[in-house]
Parts: sequence; C-alpha cells; structure tokens
Amino acid sequence: MKRCAWVNDEEIFKNYHDNEWGIPVYDDQKLFEMLILEGAQAGLSWITILKRRENYREAFDEFNVEQVASYDEDKIQKLLSNEGIIRNKLKVRGTVKNAKAFIAIRKEFGSFSTYIWAFTEGKPIVNHWESSDEVPAETDLSKKISKDMKKRNFTFVGPVIIYSFMQAVGMVNDHTTDCFRHPEIQGDSTSDVD
Repeated sequence: MKRCAWVNDEEIFKNYHDNEWGIPVYDDQKLFEMLILEGAQAGLSWITILKRRENYREAFDEFNVEQVASYDEDKIQKLLSNEGIIRNKLKVRGTVKNAKAFIAIRKEFGSFSTYIWAFTEGKPIVNHWESSDEVPAETDLSKKISKDMKKRNFTFVGPVIIYSFMQAVGMVNDHTTDCFRHPEIQGDSTSDVD
C-alpha cells in the first residue's frame, strides 16, 4: 500500500495519515483541537505532537473551547508543569488566547467552521502533486488566512502553520497522486492551489 513519503513506519503515524489527514473537518471542536496542535508543533516534528495528543486532550479539557478560554493563572501554571505536553509558556498562553479569539469568531460567523471554510468556498482544494517535494510549505491562501487570523488576535498562526492546519483538516488534499488516499478523499473540487 503506497502512502505519502512523509509517513514513517510508526503505527500512530500511519493511522493518522490513513484515517484523518486530509479528510474535510467541519466540526468546531475538532477544528479547535487541530489549530492548537498545529501551533504546538511549531519548531518540532508532527510525530512529537501526535504522540502527546491524548495528553493534550486530557490537559486541555478535550479541547472544550469555552473551558480553555476561562483558564486562569493557576491552571496555566499546572499546564506548564505537565510533562505530557510541550511546556512552552508562549504556546500554553497562546492556547488560551486562541480560545478567546475562536469564541469571538463563532459569535461573528455562527461557527469557526463557517469562517475558515469560506476561504475555500466550503470545498477542499484538491492538488495533484506527484511527489512530496512539490508540496508547498505555505501558499498565497495560507498567507491570507494567517493575516486575517492575526488581525483577530490569534497567535501561532503563521502561513506555514496555517497551511499545515489546512492540510490536516482537509481544506486541501495534499496526498500525493501515488498515495492510496488521494483518490479516496477527492472532495467536490478539482482546482489546484496557486
């Protein structure tokens, strides 16, 4: 079974690639989780975060955005002593800040999903990369989303992080064409990313 070249032999990685990466996500709680995890990855490998994912879910109340937004200094200090997550002060505090920004988006747009998917007109962008070397780290669209989210008080949402987020939640299908998952999650669109 041919997979994208970035997938190693670890079962957790294969499961993530086969059953999650690139599948369109419209659920706000799941979108919040992936936004936080992608931000946590900054400067690290995705496998590092993936192996700590259950710890993150437990530490951050299953990514209940209202609860995370209400964290006080005591809770932040507990998180910073939690060895099961990345104990970076900026990232932990950024998660609380992002939860507040996320709630503000929901108030304005009805849901975060409505807001984020409007950037692709509600449909995945399906790319046709022949090798992982062709896959960009960022695009004009990820730059546009990043800029808009920064204006809305999000942090850890640079264009590279946002593009990884877009890949993870299926806003773009960046499975390479030789990967068995590419045709399975085509979506409704066939337009390539710019």
